Amino acid sequence: MSGMLKTAFDKEEDGDVVIKGKPSPRPKDAATLILVRRDQTQPRVLMGKRAGTNAFMPDKYVFPGGRVDPHDGKALAWEELHPEVEAKLRLQSRRLPRSMALTAIRELFEETGLIMGRSAEMPDACPIGWEDFHRLDVVPNLAPLTFIGRAVTPPYRPRRFDARFFMAEAEEALIDERPPVDGAELSDLQWVTLADAMKLDLPSVTRFMLGEIAERLAKPQDAHRPPFLRWTRTGHQTDRL
Repeated sequence: MSGMLKTAFDKEEDGDVVIKGKPSPRPKDAATLILVRRDQTQPRVLMGKRAGTNAFMPDKYVFPGGRVDPHDGKALAWEELHPEVEAKLRLQSRRLPRSMALTAIRELFEETGLIMGRSAEMPDACPIGWEDFHRLDVVPNLAPLTFIGRAVTPPYRPRRFDARFFMAEAEEALIDERPPVDGAELSDLQWVTLADAMKLDLPSVTRFMLGEIAERLAKPQDAHRPPFLRWTRTGHQTDRL
């Protein structure tokens, strides 16, 4: 599978919108969650199709995720991130690690209806955007999250994000076995094997992160350093955190 991952970066002819002749927007912090199921012969991941009206990656298949909200870091958690995960997220970042992890969980719920958390008696007051969790008496759980990688959208895109990719085991992380539900952001939500996922219309960075998942699933005993993909003055650059 790794042979299919020649580059993590989209080229200008890939069909996405490209802007030229004006300053590039500053990347906004974002978080993405890759859920892995192991209840069949081969592991499967949850993916959905972005709406064609989106300026960013229209009609592409992606993992659930979205922009970090300033209130996300104030949400309660059943358990916090593992120290080694938190330490990796702190590298070259001003954003609190837990805020990005909480964004991934909130976006998963908003885009698929799936809940990553535990049942708990929640207080009436809550941060903006977390009303549904409190209403359902559910508290998000950060402990199952693994930091997979980080990618910054190149400067020639109309929407730019500094995205952190997380992975979690569905059977451990999700509160129940409910199916994902299509919404305004993602449609055609489905659990697919890694091989079938590679056949979908994917952004290059998504294809790259699938390769990272494959490596982790194939060699769970190895130490895996998250890739950091970004644009520098000399062009595209990939480092390991």
